[in-house]
Amino acid sequence: MPLIEFEGRRPTVHPDAWVAPTATLIGDVTVEQGASVWYGVVLRADVCTIVIREGSNIQDNSVLHAGPGETLVVGPNATVAHSCVVHCSSVGEQALIGNGSVLLDGASVGDRTLVAAGSLVTPGAQIPGGVVAAGSPASVRKPIDGTSSQMWVETNAAYYRELADRHRTGARSVGLEQAGDAGVEQG
Repeated sequence: MPLIEFEGRRPTVHPDAWVAPTATLIGDVTVEQGASVWYGVVLRADVCTIVIREGSNIQDNSVLHAGPGETLVVGPNATVAHSCVVHCSSVGEQALIGNGSVLLDGASVGDRTLVAAGSLVTPGAQIPGGVVAAGSPASVRKPIDGTSSQMWVETNAAYYRELADRHRTGARSVGLEQAGDAGVEQG
């Protein structure tokens, strides 16, 4: 995995975290114990600080960054799902940011909140804890308790910790010649 020092600031990854070999971490990034950073993710802390708290997961092809001198914190056991752009202040504990969502400058998402897939959290928006937010711009739709979204918020982090362990021990790079042996057509 590319770990890139920028102007003397370098990523720190806990030994019990898992970072995919194709993820890129730049500058002042901290990835805490049990967190996972998936394939194609970019955490660019060149002019900011990014902290991925314990047990959180940043899924494939998401990009995290913040403004100069700011700190972006993804809270414990939170999820940033596939292909999100997170350029905000904070994602709360056990929050879930749905696939393809965009969170902009100064925005924050509270604890145990689900931001629905494809939502746009506008600059400075404060999405409270314990709700489902959706839309463009995202707005609170309902409390999360008693909804199908509650299950995702409560189980996703644990599922991704287990899946990260499987990738740590079961994923390996194969050469093109080996891929061809597995029935993959070579061009």
